Amino acid sequence: MNLIYDPWPWYVAGPLIAGTMFVLLYIGKQFGMSSNLRTMCSIGGAGKYSDFFKFDWKAQRWNLIVVLGAVIGGFIASEFMSNNTVEINPEVAQQLSTDYGIESAGKAYLPPELFATENLSDPFVLGVLILGGFMVGFGARYAGGCTSGHAISGLSNLQLPSLIAVIGFFIGGLVMIHLLFPLIFS
Repeated sequence: MNLIYDPWPWYVAGPLIAGTMFVLLYIGKQFGMSSNLRTMCSIGGAGKYSDFFKFDWKAQRWNLIVVLGAVIGGFIASEFMSNNTVEINPEVAQQLSTDYGIESAGKAYLPPELFATENLSDPFVLGVLILGGFMVGFGARYAGGCTSGHAISGLSNLQLPSLIAVIGFFIGGLVMIHLLFPLIFS
C-alpha cells in the first residue's frame, strides 16, 4: 500500500503523463479542465443566449468523464488513502506560523485558519473568495485555457501561446505569494 500512499517520483509520474498525452494527441483530443465549464453551460442551454456556447458538446463528453473521475478520485484519495498531513519545510511552517498565524502548517492540506466553514461568515474572507474566483475564471477564459490545459496539453503540442501562458502562471503565482498574500492576510 505504500506504493499508493506515497508520492510517486518524477520518473514514474512524468512518463505516465507523457504517455497519456501521446495517446490524446494520437486520437486528436486535447486535455484541459476549464473547457468543461463551457461544455456544461452548453449542455444547460446557454447556447440560446450566446453563440460562444453553440457547439457540439457531445464531442466533449469524454472530457466530462475526466472531470468526474478527478472529483471521485480526489474524494477517495482524501477520505480513504490519506493521513491528511503534508510534509513541508520546517522553516516555511515556522514562517507561516509567525507571520500569518497559520498554526496547522504541515498538519492539514487546507489550513482551517483560512478554509474553515465558519470563516465564510467573515465578509472579508467571502469577498476574497468571490474576487479570487472571478479572477481565476476570467484569467482562464482570457488565456484560452487553464493551467492543466496549457501546461500539459498546450506544451505537449509545442504551442507558443501555452508557453507564454505557463510563464505568466508562474509569475502570477510568485507575485501572489510574495506580494499580495502578505498584504491580504497580514
